[in-house]
Amino acid sequence: MISSPLTSWNTSAASCRAAAVAGYPSITVPAGFAGPLPIGMSFIGGPGTDEALLRFAAAFEDAAQARRAPAYLPTSS
Repeated sequence: MISSPLTSWNTSAASCRAAAVAGYPSITVPAGFAGPLPIGMSFIGGPGTDEALLRFAAAFEDAAQARRAPAYLPTSS
C-alpha cells in the first residue's frame, strides 16, 4: 500500500488536511456546541491570504460568541 500525507494523518484534522498539504493557510475557530461538545468552523484561504484569513476568523468569532468557560469534572480520589 502506498502511504501519502492525505491518508496517513490523523482524521480529526480532516477539514484542514488538504489545505496543509497544498500549503494554504487555514484556521479553526469555536462555532458552537453539539450538546456538551464543542464544534469548530474551519476557514481555508488561498496563497498569501494569511492576514485576511486571520481577520475573517476573528470577525466570525466576534459575531458567533461561541466561547464559554470549560466545565471541569470532579476528579476521583
